[in-house]
Amino acid sequence: MTPSRRRRTALAAATTLVLTGATAGVAHAEVPPDAPEQLRNGDFSAGTAPWFSYGTGALGVTDGRLCTTVPGGLANPWDAGIGQDAVPLIAGAEYELSFDVSATPGAALKAVLQLGSAPYTTYADATATATGTAAHVTKTFTSPADNPGAQLIFQIGGSPDPQTFCLDNVSLRGGEAAPPYEPDTGPRVRVNQVGYLPGGPKNATVVTDATDPLPWQLKSAAGAVVADGETTPHGVDAASAQHVQTVNFSAYRTPGTGYTLVVDGETSHPFDISGTRYDRLRADSLQFFYAQRSGTPIDGDLLGAAYARPAGHLGVAPNQGDTDVPCQPGVCDYSLDVRGGWYDAGDHGKYVVNGGIATYQLLNAFERTKTAASAAGGAALGDATLRVPERGNQVPDILDEARWELEFLLRMQVPAGRPLAGMAHHKIHDRSWTGLPLAPQDDPQPRELHPPSTAATLNLAAVAAQCARLFAPYDAAFAARCGTAAKTAYAAAKAHPAVYASAADGNGGGAYEDSNVTDEFYWAAVELWLTTGDQAYLADLTASPLHTADVFDAGGAFGWQSVAALGRLDLATVPNTLPAAERTRIRASVTAAADRYLAAQRGQAYGLPFPGDANAYVWGSNSNIVNNAVVLATAFDLTRDTKYRDGAVRSADYLLGRNALNMSYVTGWGEQHARNQHSRIFAHQLDPDLPNPPAGSLAGGANAALQDPYAANLLAGCAPMFCYVDDINSYATNEVAINWNSALAWLASFLADQGDAAAVPAPTCAVTYTTHGSWPDGFTTQVTVRNTGTSPVDGWTLRWAFTGDQQVQHFWSAQLTQSGATVTAKNESWNATIAPGSTITFGLNGATSGGPNPTPTLITLDGAACTLS
Repeated sequence: MTPSRRRRTALAAATTLVLTGATAGVAHAEVPPDAPEQLRNGDFSAGTAPWFSYGTGALGVTDGRLCTTVPGGLANPWDAGIGQDAVPLIAGAEYELSFDVSATPGAALKAVLQLGSAPYTTYADATATATGTAAHVTKTFTSPADNPGAQLIFQIGGSPDPQTFCLDNVSLRGGEAAPPYEPDTGPRVRVNQVGYLPGGPKNATVVTDATDPLPWQLKSAAGAVVADGETTPHGVDAASAQHVQTVNFSAYRTPGTGYTLVVDGETSHPFDISGTRYDRLRADSLQFFYAQRSGTPIDGDLLGAAYARPAGHLGVAPNQGDTDVPCQPGVCDYSLDVRGGWYDAGDHGKYVVNGGIATYQLLNAFERTKTAASAAGGAALGDATLRVPERGNQVPDILDEARWELEFLLRMQVPAGRPLAGMAHHKIHDRSWTGLPLAPQDDPQPRELHPPSTAATLNLAAVAAQCARLFAPYDAAFAARCGTAAKTAYAAAKAHPAVYASAADGNGGGAYEDSNVTDEFYWAAVELWLTTGDQAYLADLTASPLHTADVFDAGGAFGWQSVAALGRLDLATVPNTLPAAERTRIRASVTAAADRYLAAQRGQAYGLPFPGDANAYVWGSNSNIVNNAVVLATAFDLTRDTKYRDGAVRSADYLLGRNALNMSYVTGWGEQHARNQHSRIFAHQLDPDLPNPPAGSLAGGANAALQDPYAANLLAGCAPMFCYVDDINSYATNEVAINWNSALAWLASFLADQGDAAAVPAPTCAVTYTTHGSWPDGFTTQVTVRNTGTSPVDGWTLRWAFTGDQQVQHFWSAQLTQSGATVTAKNESWNATIAPGSTITFGLNGATSGGPNPTPTLITLDGAACTLS
């Protein structure tokens, strides 16, 4: 996620506020004149950040003052406020709070230093009456408690008349200057703490002042030296500002547990070498989505007793939604049932654009299994592979999980007969921001639908089109419903091509603004054409300037605000009827991007497919790293060239411990891992009765912009890779989010599919798949298999997958069965043997609803990929 995406920028959004008032009462405390300042940007010379507001108009700086408007008639003073988080207090220390305030026409206000979450304990307060003339307010006090993350709130609601408030020279002096933050980075040898694939790359980084190569030793769990060699000096790594050397022990391939790497007198954290090490990570990373489900009880028997909770946001008190949610005032005159879906991140909001890309990645992880030779036909993502309530229903569990969000996305579509019918509401969330912790079922805030947007509508069109083709073999009615919604949404977006979400619409939830939707139009047209074969969608996608552009950015191949690459990747991988030369060009653009990521990776001491400058380390940098790895993995699926597989595998090392902080960013994975991600639900750091995020939850990662006050106070001046802290208060570096975990789940599935990462064998078979005739509801196809190897085939099984709802009806010269979209053909007794150089031929008749019926791009013989001719 990029800084422009995040909901939390709303907390730092500008509000116009002038505070003036009478002198507050003075407590018996003395604060020396050189006492340290504990607030940031109290003179507003740096703009509005990190100040936030709620219940007000937008924040802004006018004549050097922070100003905002407040509506009249709010019931309570605390119904509108301006504040700053992460204010450190020390029990027994003396402080002086001071500020200048004014208000027009004039009103009372109260400044409160408090616990920033329930029960909102007050540590000190100061009251004043603000008028049109700025007044200076001072209050001294002794802090009654230790709290490194207290909250200062100016309560400015409750006046019967609308007000304009302004603040200036806000100061809190006292306590102690914060000591320099020094993270515990453990041993100077940095490895993937989870493990390495036996045949895959095995790299490590050592922090050292040495300039000459150093000896290294790989030791078994018993302490025996099993391999050794010398490091490669790298010099100063720009992203970490560390002097480092690198280690390559890829030649050692023996599976085992508890290995350690010893360099320069330091011993790494332990790790495994195993071809099955990532199998559980695939399941854990996907399990995150069940934990984020809205509108359903979470079953402790599936997720663990600590994670059990009642359904949230079903209108059961104190909840006020999501079964009958009205729009923001002035947006619409109806309410919608928008229950279900996933909570987006650490809050309780649900956003169509972020839900769109997250759902896409789950659907795409499944669709990849139809075309990737290493995916074994998708057995590991099939029914009863995940701990979800729907397991055992004859539908792949990953599709069941994606459907939970798809149903919500469909509910966000504007009903027929209403203004902007067919478009999708951009988001739904609380009217005002809530504190941490807060279980979904305890959220008392009113919920609101926000205006429709073109970006949200096209996200709906794209993922609903994916849904239509992928669910067709399992639930024809749901697939048809998705298909209708996709077409309706695309037509509505074309009729309203420039309806943009407002960047200022960030109170209570993220704005997710996006004023360039050419990429969304391209992506949606691609998905609709792949699903329907309709030439109108083909005309739109080929007419897009993005169709021939380089759509893969160096810092992040794609993201919620940049989705053209999703269309490009699907055109390259999903079987379709583009001309061969065009298909070749599109695939070449994917491998060209992958080559650039490999070049970047070779220059990085920690092996990232990603630039090393501060501009690359943005909000959600970890997901950008993973998405670049997705391009590398796709290039491998397309070419079977192991350099791309190795690049994708090596990218995972950074996430799992081979980084400057020497920690895994995935909860529960690695000896030293993230535990305290920003979440209202999984807030163990604030409430010991609550759990940490479940195993497999990915933290956002290093963010050089330091866009939350906790990180800004703690990490000022950090080298980019060090701009991260595992603390629940740091939402800009340590939040969880569905589109970060969807990226991790895609990559984890790819990694698990690689097994031992052995050399890719040369094909020993060639297949000609020819559809001789098609009619509106059917087709006839002939398949010829040639043995291009040197040994006879004695008994054979051929497999491929259809793209949509095609169904085998009749067959000859082989025995055919079908499960979902996957067709399995087995020999007859009389054609079981295929001698070297010989062929066998069989045929089939199939039924279809009239959608596209392209030639499969992956056909396997006894599990091995064949050359297609």
